Amino acid sequence: MKFARLGPIGQETPTVLVDGTYFDLTTITADIDGVFLAGTGPTAVRAALAAGSLPSLNDAQALRIGAPIARPSAVICIGMNYAAHAAESGSLPPEIPIMFLKTPNTVVGPNDTVEIPRTSTKTDWEVELGVVISRRASYLASPADSLGHIAGFVTANDLSERDFQMSVSGGQWSKGKCAPGFNPTGPWLVTPDEVDYQNLSLRSWVNGEPRQDSTTADQIFSVDYVIWHLSQYLTLEPGDLVLTGTPEGVALSGRFPYLQAGDTCEIEIEGLGRQRQNFVPTSIERRQHE
Repeated sequence: MKFARLGPIGQETPTVLVDGTYFDLTTITADIDGVFLAGTGPTAVRAALAAGSLPSLNDAQALRIGAPIARPSAVICIGMNYAAHAAESGSLPPEIPIMFLKTPNTVVGPNDTVEIPRTSTKTDWEVELGVVISRRASYLASPADSLGHIAGFVTANDLSERDFQMSVSGGQWSKGKCAPGFNPTGPWLVTPDEVDYQNLSLRSWVNGEPRQDSTTADQIFSVDYVIWHLSQYLTLEPGDLVLTGTPEGVALSGRFPYLQAGDTCEIEIEGLGRQRQNFVPTSIERRQHE
């Protein structure tokens, strides 16, 4: 199934997409969140679809697409999980997963406008496979247990300000990861039965020019290993979002310019959908030039 949330910010309607039609889920759940994912929500949706009892959502194609999950309790990220990206970053491939955090309020719709942070000179793009948690995961016995705790997969753009991340971070990456809008997510949450998640193509473009082109088969640490590994150090809650790293082809490599106001970034993951963000100055900067 493909779950989506459509409508204005803060007023999104939970839906399921089937053969190009969005069906309204408000008779089953108020939102696509941890409670829905951990409980009988997905099973109830399957039953309602089979019975033909869900109404279609009027004018769905005209509505804004929100993030397919409501604000998670945590966004946990894995750094340098592709060897070629580690190399372009000037690092050796890590021997253990590198973890950092993004604040949950970075999660926005896949096509929402993103503001370039004030003083930013190095805003970068990163197409990533996102994993959404369905059941509490703590001290999993083995990577084989991970799939039973996964609700589905999403396309995510781990936007980063590299100067904030590297030069003024004090050694922690998250300062460069948490600007408003720095985690466009979606358009869909796709359930595991429809995703060959360790064999997906990932691509990105800036102003229509190709940047990244890789596959999740090139991950150093597999999705199953990442979820198991994280569970040894923290508790993943239903609805939480885990970003699993980006392949080579980002501006940090020195091969491409960083994003500026006026640029457009697009990213896509096979079967999980495509995003498009327009980048603008901050609202404060825009007012100063009015």
